Amino acid sequence: MAYDTILVNRVREFLAEIPDIAIEEKEMFAVLNFMVNGKTCVCVNDEKLMLRFDPKLQEEVSERNGYETMLMKGKEYKGYCYINPEGFKNSKDFEYFINLCLDYNKVAKKSKKK
Repeated sequence: MAYDTILVNRVREFLAEIPDIAIEEKEMFAVLNFMVNGKTCVCVNDEKLMLRFDPKLQEEVSERNGYETMLMKGKEYKGYCYINPEGFKNSKDFEYFINLCLDYNKVAKKSKKK
């Protein structure tokens, strides 16, 4: 599995500073998934961030630099997207995207066990 180790460490270090959360890293679906409190929060796919956020914010997020629609079976997957490196080069943008995921993680439902 290939993903940007510098980006992985950047996410890892940011999340490590957040108090009172349980972080687990899982390799799945060709991404490194950072699970927070048992739920997918943010992932690293190659050199991109893959975000899980409130679907109500789809339009707002789609206007951000670096945004790339996430498609599943040819359809837009609401509440998920990719952010290309130019979208999170600076710390302010990087923090915006990670905090967007962390905010949604508080209210997101866990995936059902199969």
